[in-house]
Amino acid sequence: MAQPDTKKIFFENLSGAGKAIAVLTSGGDAQGMNAAVRAVVRMGTYVGAKVYFIREGYQGMVDGGENIIEATWESVSSMLQVGGTVIGSARCKDFRTHEGRLKAALNLVKLGITNLCVIGGDGSLTGANLFREEWSGLLAELVEQGSIERQSVETYSALHIVGMVGSIDNDFCGTDMTIGTDSALHRIIEVVDAIMTTAQSHQRTFVLEVMGRHCGYLALVSALACGADWVLIPEMPPEDGWEEKMCQKLSATRSRGTRLNIIIVAEGAIDRHGKPITSSIVKDLVVKCLGFDTRVTILGHVQRGGTPSAFDRILASRMGVEAVLALLETTANTPACVVSLSGNQSVRLPLMECVQMTQEVQKAMDEKKFEEAVKLRGRSFENNLKTYKLLAHRKPESELPISNFNVAVLNVGAPAAGMNAAVRSAVRVGISEGHKMFAVSDGFEGFYKGQIKEIKWADVGGWTGQGGSLLGTKRTLPAKHVGKIAEQMRTHNINALLVIGGFEAFLSLLELLTARGKYEEFCVPMIMVPATVSNNIPGSDLSIGADTALNAITTTCDRIKQSASGTKRRVFIIETMGGYCGYLATVAGLAAGADAAYIYEEPFDIRDLQANVEHLTEKMKTSIQRGLVLRNENSNENYTTDFIYQLYSEEGKGVFDCRKNVLGHMQQGGAPSPFDRNFGTKISAKAMQWVTKKLVETFRQGRVFANTEDSCCLLGMRRRALVFQPVVQLKGETDFIHRIPKEQWWLKLRPLMKILAKYKTSYDVSDSGQLEHVVHHRPKDSDASAAM
Repeated sequence: MAQPDTKKIFFENLSGAGKAIAVLTSGGDAQGMNAAVRAVVRMGTYVGAKVYFIREGYQGMVDGGENIIEATWESVSSMLQVGGTVIGSARCKDFRTHEGRLKAALNLVKLGITNLCVIGGDGSLTGANLFREEWSGLLAELVEQGSIERQSVETYSALHIVGMVGSIDNDFCGTDMTIGTDSALHRIIEVVDAIMTTAQSHQRTFVLEVMGRHCGYLALVSALACGADWVLIPEMPPEDGWEEKMCQKLSATRSRGTRLNIIIVAEGAIDRHGKPITSSIVKDLVVKCLGFDTRVTILGHVQRGGTPSAFDRILASRMGVEAVLALLETTANTPACVVSLSGNQSVRLPLMECVQMTQEVQKAMDEKKFEEAVKLRGRSFENNLKTYKLLAHRKPESELPISNFNVAVLNVGAPAAGMNAAVRSAVRVGISEGHKMFAVSDGFEGFYKGQIKEIKWADVGGWTGQGGSLLGTKRTLPAKHVGKIAEQMRTHNINALLVIGGFEAFLSLLELLTARGKYEEFCVPMIMVPATVSNNIPGSDLSIGADTALNAITTTCDRIKQSASGTKRRVFIIETMGGYCGYLATVAGLAAGADAAYIYEEPFDIRDLQANVEHLTEKMKTSIQRGLVLRNENSNENYTTDFIYQLYSEEGKGVFDCRKNVLGHMQQGGAPSPFDRNFGTKISAKAMQWVTKKLVETFRQGRVFANTEDSCCLLGMRRRALVFQPVVQLKGETDFIHRIPKEQWWLKLRPLMKILAKYKTSYDVSDSGQLEHVVHHRPKDSDASAAM
């Protein structure tokens, strides 16, 4: 008999009754902090704990009084989409002193607070750990002073700390992405995209300075996302003589017909001798050596501001809930921990191990051990750097390996933002590995018609920021034209295929695999990279394009909700794309603060609809002014968007009125998000490296012959790793009728959305984070890192 999952059962009894949790934001602000605060307050309230705001960070804890106030469910309404931190943040000198921490301890004990959720950087979290270590001594001191009773020492004997890292620099070791980083990348890329248009008009060179005094993550990833010509970061200073090499690179780019250059400089960039490299130094160098019209743009605090991205809202919401669970499970011997994401998996890591690792990075940089500093930043950072060098710096023809292999790349299915970044990456990595790359226009329709031509390094310049599919894409499957496609493969001597697309791409590879029995032309390595806004591909937790669509939906929902501000109570019914896959409706619902999200995977009936209406009516009467309900386009053939709109309109009479919106194809359009640009770039580069490996393995007697299952694969993100999976093995995981995987990880987020919308529901914590150690928490091939 199977043993019950004790952790699932444990949550039903996991009560916060009698516990007090305080949440504070400290240090520099970061977009998404408010989403984290909201999640802590609502999850804490949900489990029956008292939750307090500490305003103005540690300063508010030291000053006490009105700075520490009890939070309610309603007090965190309408803050999800707000940037910065609404409870304030301040750098506090008083808390660094023993006297300051003594005052803070007294203020917490007065309110019975022994659980702290700290959202900040490494300095804030280190301070919290010191406070925890001193706690018993501070209480003893307060007893001696007569400030508290001796009994209080026993009642409040241990202080429990859980940290969430809020920092746009992504400079904290042990976590793949810190709260605020993705939003900061959005700000940078918005500026870069805007600057590129004016730079092209005037044939200018732009030097952009981004934040990152000690960490070059923002500079490196934004350079990867926009295809910058040069990047300067503190972890890997350029070799001596970099000035000449940079100018040669810029000149070579212009000579190939490019009308602009982009150079990105981290504010902490240095040379090999520790001397700062500023944006003005770089500008003067370009003007002096090349005479190019060169301008400097310093982005500054723009990067900290603005609305948080969908990714940051989801990250912060998940981490806020995980922080409350971690606090409820702590004992007196549990070390202070940090909650974070690894891939799309929640993890808990010992706080001081993370802090020590972060300090080791700085130490390595101070000692000029730059290779070691890059490795200590983590596998994701290291791979970002390798990928950037591979794609930005073209090797001379004489240095390229000669493979004599021809590789074709094509897009199949509906357009998805990030497809072009994936094609650019595949083309440039393929050329770097000595292959001749061919572009196929209009998917398999163009393939059988012979729309195939060689594509060169310069042909894909500037593709990363372009939406849609520049190659052209169609939903046509190859089966009907397999003979003609085989003929084109023979004519162009195609030795491998890279297919970038959605569910049709998956079906296409299965059809080509079957066709191997009849046509030897298909006995070549074939690989698929998932790209679809629906995120419905088996074998991958994420698809290129889904993040851009999520941001489009979330931004639109924000605007729609704002349109009702100052009016009477209103509920909006929004229809999203996704086919039968409810990913967009569910995750956008979490990011936009929806009250309900109707999807095919979670069947619902008229009783559920009625319960939702009644729940929303009750909330409208007591607190909120605006409601948001999302519906996936194919969630139910009878309960249509019109039906739900009419039901809510009728049942809400006298309390709220309704409006409906069908978002349609705007979810497929627009420039790709930084996440999709980088995910597309990195996953496609990895796919091409697999192609090279397979070509070498299967080349026998003057020809390529690959007919094993593992020579026709899908490269997908699974939990924490990028994994190659034979497509034939994924058939059993697929619901072909509804074009979705049979198991989908994001369904575990639905109870979280409901809890944050004030529904009573059971929450499966079997997948929540377990305490791990920093040095061991990354598997060998974990460059998933939320694809960043």
